[in-house]
Amino acid sequence: MTSNFISRRNFFTRAAAAAAGTAAAGAIAESTSAAESIGAQVQGAVKNTGSELPGTGLALASGLPGKDYTPVVTPNNVALPFKIVEGRKIFHLVAEEVLDHEFAPGLTAHCWGFNGRVHGPTIEVVEGDHVRIYVTNKLPEETSVHWHGLKIPSGMDGVAGLSHKAIEPGETYKYEFVLRQHGTYMYHSHTDEMVQMGLGLMGLFVIHPRTPLPPRPDRDFALLLSEWRIDPGTMRPNPMEMTDFNVFTINGRTFPGTDPLVAKLSDRVRIRIGNLSAMDHHPFHIHGYSFKITETDGGQIPESAQWPEATVLVPVGQTRTIDLVANNPGDWAMHCHMTHHAMTQMGHGAPNLIGVKTGRSDKRAEAILKGYMSMGDTGMAGMGEMGMDVPPNSLPMAGAPGKYGYIDMGGMFTILKVRENIATYDDPGWYDAPPGTLAGPATDEEMKMDLGG
Repeated sequence: MTSNFISRRNFFTRAAAAAAGTAAAGAIAESTSAAESIGAQVQGAVKNTGSELPGTGLALASGLPGKDYTPVVTPNNVALPFKIVEGRKIFHLVAEEVLDHEFAPGLTAHCWGFNGRVHGPTIEVVEGDHVRIYVTNKLPEETSVHWHGLKIPSGMDGVAGLSHKAIEPGETYKYEFVLRQHGTYMYHSHTDEMVQMGLGLMGLFVIHPRTPLPPRPDRDFALLLSEWRIDPGTMRPNPMEMTDFNVFTINGRTFPGTDPLVAKLSDRVRIRIGNLSAMDHHPFHIHGYSFKITETDGGQIPESAQWPEATVLVPVGQTRTIDLVANNPGDWAMHCHMTHHAMTQMGHGAPNLIGVKTGRSDKRAEAILKGYMSMGDTGMAGMGEMGMDVPPNSLPMAGAPGKYGYIDMGGMFTILKVRENIATYDDPGWYDAPPGTLAGPATDEEMKMDLGG
């Protein structure tokens, strides 16, 4: 293994000379971002070598985790391993069936994914990196991989039949390009998309800036949102569904199978959110915090144009990056604010019995069907904790036990856990509210004093 990249000092010396010549010619548009400028200079220097493959002989040193960036944490998932060969960062993706992927305890399904994961592992790189990505197809049909949002040569774009030939079962294709930008992007199949993406062939592609603006985040999280149709009792998602999705996921998991996001008090926290759902946008809400939207899939938002929010809308096919300071300790809900997206299978398609007066009908029905009871006539709260039987390989409507009782939510839901005085980022358990900060039953005396009567 040999090093084949120039030093950072030599690069910027050449880049400055190139920029001076370009300025003299008046060729750089004012709208060109710093990221595009760096990438264009790298690409131009590469082309000047006369090499057949872009990047051979000249590229920036490959960015390394911990040294050049704070590694991203992908809850319930991992970063894709890489190695560096002659200045190139080498990755290998394997598109394959993933049998018995667990969405949450009690619900597994036969899906498709990358490297045995649903969704695929996060690809994490640095602006200016020269990457080579091998894609091996172990699916029963042809496939390809599109690098969603990346500015790369047309022949590397991954649209089967348009960019290049489809990758047949058993074949391995090579994608290779120099990264000309930074931000949060995605990758996914671009062959038989409805089926292949509907079964899980997607992942996140994070590009860190070559020269990040200080300060770096202490915690950098990446979340990929998606939606599925898995009928109760079945084992295969239905990729033909268009409107009635009943499983909503963060990184391929649904609550209570979602890992929490853990931060220490005063940490600078970055959360990258991508949405590759089939049909639905997701207004993602974080309790207890406001934040600034700092990036879209088009790049960084200038600081003067950033605005505070408590909910960020992440449209289909887009990403949003938010930044906050973890200054409010506690266990804070994070979820899609579309109410049906915060529940699971058994909360969909049920008849509306709200307000129905059942009278003696339950007793009459129970004489024929032992254990019968009407459900939902007074609302659905508490249904998840009743422990009622559900079809095999299915989840109840919503929820899981919490510190103070049953958490009556599910689906696209997780928890931001902010703590002081913790030594690691392992799950710290439930938050203990300090005295005087926990809601509880009101006494008659209190109500009489404050409300009168």
